[in-house]
Amino acid sequence: MIFDDAIADAILRGMVLSAVGLGWVILLVRIVGLRSFSKMTSVDFVMTVAVGSLLASAAQAAEWQALTQIMTVMAALFALQVIFAWLRGISPRVGSVIQNTPVLLMRDGKILEQRLTDHRVARADLMAKLREANVTDFSQVRAVVLETTGDVSVLHGAQLDEALLEGVRT
Repeated sequence: MIFDDAIADAILRGMVLSAVGLGWVILLVRIVGLRSFSKMTSVDFVMTVAVGSLLASAAQAAEWQALTQIMTVMAALFALQVIFAWLRGISPRVGSVIQNTPVLLMRDGKILEQRLTDHRVARADLMAKLREANVTDFSQVRAVVLETTGDVSVLHGAQLDEALLEGVRT
């Protein structure tokens, strides 16, 4: 306890621990790089959620030992993310084990209903993504892809370069 007053102590402790935790995350991101929170893969997405949760835990740590453990876990997660990225780069097999494959949900204006069912995507959710992409007619849609992170990409226009569907389960 820093102050005798429990409320003042809780406020100061929360502020100090939040600053320490945030500073630690900033340092780790500076070491590892901006890709840390890129959401390019499912591992990146999990990393983002986990670090956010750990940062909240750090701000509430009751003892320095708990804060140290939380900061160690954060560093370990960043290190694992670097290792997974490296392994994916050198081994396509490892990449296929730890990485989901993007899935085509719509092609050339046609909804692939079975894909929606297989991947538990509601038709209403697909329509919402099409509206967000300013699609006014299905004929404008070249492809809709459910990405590895769960994001939905809507590709529309006059034509589609097939290279954009590289690695997508069609």
